[in-house]
Amino acid sequence: MTSSLAQFQSAFAAALLAAGDITDPAMQALIRQPAFAVHRNTVMKGCIDALESNFPTVARLVGSEWFRAAAALHVTGEPPRDGRLMHYGDTFEAFLARFEPASGLVYLPGVARLDAMWWQAHVAADAEPLDAARLARGGPEALARRVARPHPAARWAWFADHPVFSIWRRNRSDDAGRAADDMAWHGEGALITRPRDAVQAALLDEAGCAFLDACACGLPLADAAEQALRVDPAADLAALLESLLRAGALTSSVLNPALESTS
Repeated sequence: MTSSLAQFQSAFAAALLAAGDITDPAMQALIRQPAFAVHRNTVMKGCIDALESNFPTVARLVGSEWFRAAAALHVTGEPPRDGRLMHYGDTFEAFLARFEPASGLVYLPGVARLDAMWWQAHVAADAEPLDAARLARGGPEALARRVARPHPAARWAWFADHPVFSIWRRNRSDDAGRAADDMAWHGEGALITRPRDAVQAALLDEAGCAFLDACACGLPLADAAEQALRVDPAADLAALLESLLRAGALTSSVLNPALESTS
C-alpha cells in the first residue's frame, strides 16, 4: 500500500506540472475533473510567485510579464523539491543561462545568482562573527597558522566579464533609474553576508574571492593569503582581511583550538 501511495503521489505531482499529455489512465480521469485544473493553476501560480519573490532583481530587469512567462517554463522543468518555497530557485541561474530569449542579457544569470545568494544568506544559520581582537591573539606566527571558516551566511562570487554586482545593486535599490553608460564595464565580485540580523552586500575583488575560497577549504590564513596573491600579486592583504572582518564574513566558531589554548 505504501508503494502504491507513493506511486500515486508521484504521478499526481507530475500531472500538476506536466507540459505534455498524461498517459496514465488514472491520472487522465483525475485531470478531467474541473477541480483539478483549479488546483493545478493554484500550484503553478504559487511556484511562479515564489520565484518572482526570490528573484526580484531579475524580475525588475526584464519586467513581470517576461519573468512570469520564463518562470512558468522553469517550474514545469524544475518543480520545487522543498515545501519551503523561500528556498526555491537554486537552478534558476542555470535555466536563464541556457534560455534563448535571455541570450542578449549576458549578465542576467549572474544577477540571478546574486538574488539567490541574498535569500540563501537570509535563511542561513546564525554564528558569531570573528572579531579582530580574537584573531590577533598569539601574534603574527599564530595568525598565519589559524584556520577561520566563512560565516554560514557568507556568500561570494566573482564575475570575470561583467559588472554584475553594480547592475544587481542598482536594480535592487532606488538607483535603478541611473544611466547604464556611467558604469565601468569590467569584471566584479560580490560578497553577501548576514553577520547579525540584516543581509549586507558589498563589492569584493578577485583576490578576496580566492581568499574566501581557500578559507572554505579549511586552509590556514597564510595559505589563503597565498591563494589571494596568486590571483593578484598587488593585493593588500591587511585591508582585505580587515574588510572581511568588518563585513562579518568569517566565523569565530572554528578557530584552531590548539592555538586558542596557547595564545
